[in-house]
Amino acid sequence: MPTNVSPELYTRVQQFYARQMQALDDCRFKEYAATFTPDGSFQHSPDAEPAITPEGIVAELENFHRRFDNDPVQRRHWFNHIDLEMCADGSIRSTVYALVVTVRPNSKPEIAPSCVVHDVLIDEDGAVAARSRLVTHDQIR
Repeated sequence: MPTNVSPELYTRVQQFYARQMQALDDCRFKEYAATFTPDGSFQHSPDAEPAITPEGIVAELENFHRRFDNDPVQRRHWFNHIDLEMCADGSIRSTVYALVVTVRPNSKPEIAPSCVVHDVLIDEDGAVAARSRLVTHDQIR
């Protein structure tokens, strides 16, 4: 049975996600990768192998975002419905609904993909970090 988390921890996790997604959306990949533990893993695409370590995460994001080099796109990751569960080892299992909003000049926003983010987080001395992230895409079953 899930263990409830404190309102303070829930708020810290929300702030963590806000800062993490703003770094990602601004292409500050080193800052984004620094939100993972030194051995953290990140798998954001069903056709990609997990990136391991902050350096590996930066390399994966730089490679992925090359597709936007000549595209004046702004992407925004919207995290909502954050469900947290304390684990026996002190880590936090987080399940989040995520939408990616894509906007180009003089165009209407597009929402795609719709995802579920499965994180294992740690909270040490009031600082939240991601130990692992697996993103599943709703359109791929």
